[in-house]
Amino acid sequence: MKKKIKLFDPSIGQEEQEKISVVLKSRFWASGSGTGNVLKFENEFKKYVGSNNCIAVNSGTSALNLALSLIDIKNKEVILPSLSFVSTAHAVIINGGIPVFADIEPETMCIDPNEIQKLITAKTTAILPVHFGGFPCNLKDIENIAEKHNLIIIEDAAHAAGATYNKKKIGSHGTAVCFSFHPVKNLAMPTGGLISINHKNHKQFRKILLGRRWCGITDRRGSEYDVKELGWNYYMNEFSAVIGLMQLKKLDRLNNVRKNIAKSYDNGIDVEHKILFDKRCSYHLYWICVKNRNKFRKDLDDIGIETGTHYKPIHKMSFYKKSNKILNTEKAGKEIVTIPIHPNLTQSQIDYIIKSVNKFS
Repeated sequence: MKKKIKLFDPSIGQEEQEKISVVLKSRFWASGSGTGNVLKFENEFKKYVGSNNCIAVNSGTSALNLALSLIDIKNKEVILPSLSFVSTAHAVIINGGIPVFADIEPETMCIDPNEIQKLITAKTTAILPVHFGGFPCNLKDIENIAEKHNLIIIEDAAHAAGATYNKKKIGSHGTAVCFSFHPVKNLAMPTGGLISINHKNHKQFRKILLGRRWCGITDRRGSEYDVKELGWNYYMNEFSAVIGLMQLKKLDRLNNVRKNIAKSYDNGIDVEHKILFDKRCSYHLYWICVKNRNKFRKDLDDIGIETGTHYKPIHKMSFYKKSNKILNTEKAGKEIVTIPIHPNLTQSQIDYIIKSVNKFS
């Protein structure tokens, strides 16, 4: 059987291998206080997105947990989309909040600002939009709603490294913007995440997060330190950071490759419902909707093309199961299929994917 075309595949070069070797030989592999390459990565990412401050962590989930800990959401409501990876909602629960699921715009799969407006109550304290697949949410309308009701915006940008909105990088808008650098992401690491902070109190927020990132440890002087609150073991290691520094240098170039593939798909794939082509999008995912999803995915798998389903709606999962209908989300949850879009695809593979999708959809 011919080798499968992977759904995800990180793009790495000799430079990452050389930097990993340097870190390995240094024997300085990690620091809870976040020095070395971790601090360098934070500073470089801050410059890249144009934010006030950045805190590197060990995953996108950790970023969400820490970012939400900055605001008091205990027994309060946070509005978010149900079409997301489950950690988006988990982070709300972990911080004592109540997730309230809003429907999506079927054209973008991002949270619908009109649906946010309908769900606001006296208990609402924050909005948690997700830039689905790397497609930027309608931040202008969301910001207007937040300002009108005195709400805080924490963005889930796990898919959106390098995406833009209003000619600014995603990461430079909300109070805190959370990124994931999982190996399948546009900026890939063995494990990693980051919080980008855009707030007048960003220095204070950074100090708080530095403590919470490392078990609540503060005021470290040599081997002496104090703990004033609970914290987590969320710090990024040196291997991830040094890979991240190399990946960041070529992120825009690799995202442009993704956009060119998306343009080919947009021109060639003949399905009624697929992701819009938009130069602002980072194209972490390329999704289409098909009626007989299981058969479609099996047909593609049989001829060597990996696909995915991103995602099962969170409100349909056993832990969260709600009786209310979220129509666009539920329809997408039954029909959405993600197809390969990564910089390692060859032109012949792209053509083969287009031909095969059209044949079986």
